[in-house]
Amino acid sequence: MPYLSILMFAAVFTGAVLAWHIPLWVGVLYVVASCACFALYAMDKAAARAGSYRTPERSLLLLGLACGWPGAVLAQQWLRHKSSKRPFQVAFWSTVLCNVAVFVYLASPLSLIRMP
Repeated sequence: MPYLSILMFAAVFTGAVLAWHIPLWVGVLYVVASCACFALYAMDKAAARAGSYRTPERSLLLLGLACGWPGAVLAQQWLRHKSSKRPFQVAFWSTVLCNVAVFVYLASPLSLIRMP
């Protein structure tokens, strides 16, 4: 089910690129932020296993909100990190919804602050 969210967003993004002429650098931003988010989850998982300094959950959530959530979804599934902690999942999926809503608003022709 979590993978479906990435596929659905890819479809929305593709539709926005085709219909509203969204620049491809926005997609690059999502890919770069997703890679950074995945790496941060991996480092936090390693720190959890080693019992060393952990990345604050707020940082994980903020990077996900800042376009990195697809990488976070993959990290949660592949690394089994933060995938069963219910309060974190509620906060995480709230940030995903916020990110997608802001993307759609900024990408749409109805936006007062239209993406270039």
